[in-house]
Amino acid sequence: MARRRRAGGTRRGGGQPTPGQVRFPSSRRVEPGADGHDYEVRSVAAARAVKVYRCPGCDHEIRPATAHVVVWPATDAAGVEDRRHWHTSCWANRATRGPTRKWS
Repeated sequence: MARRRRAGGTRRGGGQPTPGQVRFPSSRRVEPGADGHDYEVRSVAAARAVKVYRCPGCDHEIRPATAHVVVWPATDAAGVEDRRHWHTSCWANRATRGPTRKWS
């Protein structure tokens, strides 16, 4: 016997947050960078990676369909231009290998 769907086609726990509730992705976190400043880090699944980026840790391309992390300063309201896409391993080893390009 097939299961019945709830009215409106939504599942429990899904949909929009209720007023006053803030929903954050489970992969959101703040980590210290090699320079001592705090950075917000968000994981990007391979299925959601559709563009080519250049990793500041190794200066190689991050190809589409490659899981990686997006990093930006945790202070203030950092804009889109402050985000950087890193290979997951490059970000994990950031203490031993700094950015190859200066962030401006």
